[in-house]
Amino acid sequence: MNNQTKNNVYGKSTSELQPDTKALLDDENYQNIILPDELEQLKSDKKNFFVYFFSASCPHCKYTTPFLTPLTEELDVDMKQFNLLEYTPYFGKENIEYTPTLVYYENGVQADKIVGGIKEPGTDTGNTIEDYRAFFEKYKAKINAPVKDDAA
Repeated sequence: MNNQTKNNVYGKSTSELQPDTKALLDDENYQNIILPDELEQLKSDKKNFFVYFFSASCPHCKYTTPFLTPLTEELDVDMKQFNLLEYTPYFGKENIEYTPTLVYYENGVQADKIVGGIKEPGTDTGNTIEDYRAFFEKYKAKINAPVKDDAA
């Protein structure tokens, strides 16, 4: 009998997870995981929300996430995290070309996104923590706003 319980944020036994995902299970920066069914529910409920699409094997994600997690706590923003390494069909389904990508959904539809991680030392490309701060601040007030009801 497989004694590995489904007590992690993925709801799968640890043996079913990719090695890079297993390495992040106890990382405090990767504890707000959203699963495909939850993502689909938020979209169908026409909610406003943020999703950070990452891959557990992506070095740029591993560099960026430790900056974003404290920022979301500081700004009191709920940033769901979606691991594309575990759910690769969502690259195409959500039109994600690169990881990391932070997406703002409005009424369940992608409305805006930041592609790429925080600029790393010795590189010429990337975003700043202030880019992310401005992105969160721009949409933060809409997250808890009442959902528009087209039937009204």
